[in-house]
Amino acid sequence: MGRQEYLIDTNVTIEYIGEALPEKALSMLESIIDRRFYISVINKIELLGFSDITENEEQKFKEFINAADVLELDEDIVNSTIEVRKKYKIKLPDSIIAATALVKNLAIITRNVKDFDKIAGLEVLNSYNVETGVG
Repeated sequence: MGRQEYLIDTNVTIEYIGEALPEKALSMLESIIDRRFYISVINKIELLGFSDITENEEQKFKEFINAADVLELDEDIVNSTIEVRKKYKIKLPDSIIAATALVKNLAIITRNVKDFDKIAGLEVLNSYNVETGVG
């Protein structure tokens, strides 16, 4: 199947930009970012929708987003979101992010493990509990 690909959640991006990740998490994330990484259009909206960020932080978010493959909503993701939302009763943004990862066969890197880890078929990595050497 090849190496795993990753969708990076909003909270991990904020901690990455804010230089608040532990060393192991930072090392793993940088190895992913150096290759290819994904975010959902919802992550983009969340990152750029904050009203209380500085211009410098906003610029860093934009650079991160520009480096990512931003996954837009399509019919498969919409249908999967409906199923995830019905079955697991999680917030709509998290449902969209989870459905995007499921449809695109991506693992999610997040600190918000409790909402995602109950979703069948979804690989969830806690950004604070990772091992280096992501393949």
